Amino acid sequence: MLRRWIEAMRLRTLPVSVAGVIAGTACAVMCGGFSVLPALLCLLFAMLAQIASNFGNEYYDFKNGLDKKGRAGFRRGVTEGDISPSAMKAATYLTLAAAAVVGLMLLFFGEWWLIIVGALIGVFALAYSAGPYPLSHHGLGDVAVVIFFGVVPVTFTCYLQTHDWAALPLLLPTAVATGFVAANVLIVNNYRDAEDDASVGKRTTVVIFGRRVMGTCYLLSGLLAMLLMMPVWVKLGLYSLAVPAVYIALHVATWRKVVASRGAALNPLLGRSAVNLLVFALLLLVAAVLG
Repeated sequence: MLRRWIEAMRLRTLPVSVAGVIAGTACAVMCGGFSVLPALLCLLFAMLAQIASNFGNEYYDFKNGLDKKGRAGFRRGVTEGDISPSAMKAATYLTLAAAAVVGLMLLFFGEWWLIIVGALIGVFALAYSAGPYPLSHHGLGDVAVVIFFGVVPVTFTCYLQTHDWAALPLLLPTAVATGFVAANVLIVNNYRDAEDDASVGKRTTVVIFGRRVMGTCYLLSGLLAMLLMMPVWVKLGLYSLAVPAVYIALHVATWRKVVASRGAALNPLLGRSAVNLLVFALLLLVAAVLG
């Protein structure tokens, strides 16, 4: 049973939430404001929020009849009968509650209005798959990922360590770039599930625009992300160009395999896309420390 719950957490995708916090910490380092405790609390909050979203996605997709047994994607415990719907629903809200507790701890390092930010993150974690207009069912999942796995974690992780917005010229391009790279993980997920999603009326961007267009978007979003980071590369110096060079090499190699693969063969490429993002964030942090 423990194995089924671990599968439901979708550990292969967790580097996406981790990377946003690391990139935000890199911005804090560049501004001389690194603080270990708020950074760790941001990391824990981000991971719990993503796990809650993953649990919610499994529960609500089952409830809405969007999953079927033997799917090409990762095994869904509720659909396969390994986990009861009530247990998954309870796990979703308990994990979200745990994230809220960690979020309240962050108030020791920020202002009261951060409660609003935390509440919006909680709403997004559920609205991705639930509610009257689930974002992932109407082609808005990619936009939501850019915002909530890029802009929000990078921006507020940095702010909670520096306590000012002086880093905005570096922070904004880093936040958007991280979001663009994070969205590639969702593109692979939707690339794999295109036929199943179309059959149940789930209109992801791959269903709407087709595999060829979204395959091109996968490639361009990674390249554009590195271009957006130009102010950061300029600040850090010539040696920092090793970061986009390494990322682009990994990105292009993964893209070639993504557009040539179908079905379950895309599962490891989803994980690889997440790892590519994590490598980018870690190298950025190293460059910030060395700079």
